[in-house]
Amino acid sequence: MNIEYVLPNEIEKRSFEIIGQELSQMGITLDKEQEPVTKRVIHTSADFDYASTMCYSDGAIAKAKELIKSGAHIVTDTNMALSGINKKRLATYGGQVHCFMADEDVASEAKARQVTRATVSMERAAALNMPVIFAIGNAPTALISLYEMMEEGKFTPEFVIGVPVGFVNVEAAKELFLNSDVPYIINRGRKGGSNIAAAIVNALIYNI
Repeated sequence: MNIEYVLPNEIEKRSFEIIGQELSQMGITLDKEQEPVTKRVIHTSADFDYASTMCYSDGAIAKAKELIKSGAHIVTDTNMALSGINKKRLATYGGQVHCFMADEDVASEAKARQVTRATVSMERAAALNMPVIFAIGNAPTALISLYEMMEEGKFTPEFVIGVPVGFVNVEAAKELFLNSDVPYIINRGRKGGSNIAAAIVNALIYNI
């Protein structure tokens, strides 16, 4: 294979051109609104399976952008996802990113109640009393906890990005929101991760 010399500030642009070319060769045409998000996920993972497994509720992109523009905060389930989100760009709309997973009091409460830190973290997020976009890339129990709060009438999230990765309860947790009325962006199946959650948030922010 030949080495392609690309200027540093052109690498991302060139990467997206390659993604577009390869999707075209596969005969895949992405929805125009969803395209920037799906392509950024592919760019982050180099995995073209996402072109067929990414799921969006009706009007999801417009709803998420509306929330961001109105100052919605982002809650993640890992500090890795928090680190990957462009907080400076988000702050221009008044938003902040939160992750409660590493808080000592969250760990203590989770141990005392014999639940996961993700469960307690979602409860803390529900108490923020502001519009929140949940970006879940690691813990299916975070999605399950959000759904249980909905079922109990305690809290309904404004928007859910559900892309946890793994094998235990991952697919089932995602399906809960695929069958709900909550606006969502979800990757069906086992794939996902904190980097994917961050990529989705950034794609939304960059394309407002």
